[in-house]
Amino acid sequence: MVKTSGHDAVLEFLNTVLAESKPYGDLLQSDDDVVLWLKKSGFLSDCLSPRFEPGELVAGARSLRELLRELIAQRKAGEKVEFARLNTRLAHGNYTMELVEVEQGRLQAIRRFSQDTVEQVLAPVALVGADLLAQADFKLVRKCEGDECPRWFYDRTKAHRRRWCNMAVCGNRQKAARFRTRMKAD
Repeated sequence: MVKTSGHDAVLEFLNTVLAESKPYGDLLQSDDDVVLWLKKSGFLSDCLSPRFEPGELVAGARSLRELLRELIAQRKAGEKVEFARLNTRLAHGNYTMELVEVEQGRLQAIRRFSQDTVEQVLAPVALVGADLLAQADFKLVRKCEGDECPRWFYDRTKAHRRRWCNMAVCGNRQKAARFRTRMKAD
């Protein structure tokens, strides 16, 4: 079963590059890390029986992540989105539709993606990325304003004035830095 909605999942995928370490740490270090992330995010519920070389999945995931980061940055900046490479990846996404009962009387249509290639395993992420690029309100898609923080988020606050990925981390660092600057000036 594959979750194919939710713009947050794509931004969480981008955020598998950590802000807390320099140089940036990467949560995707192995094929197993990618499989774990895909399962936790709802993109993969079936057992993955890889038919590809070790390390190929993590390389494909990192490549897709950087492509999505580039396209999202282009869209956010109001530039022309160079989506041809994403369309190539989407073309590999073979799936079947299935209707299942998820709760007593509640039905849900799901997509079951083929898993013969790395591109097919990552196709659900590419699909949700395409959905984000096409349908999201990009006034609410934001990159953290923290110094050197690579994280993105979807601002769902009531006033839509969120500036940091995490107030306790990046927001606090920015406020502390401004306070230190003011103290030096006095």
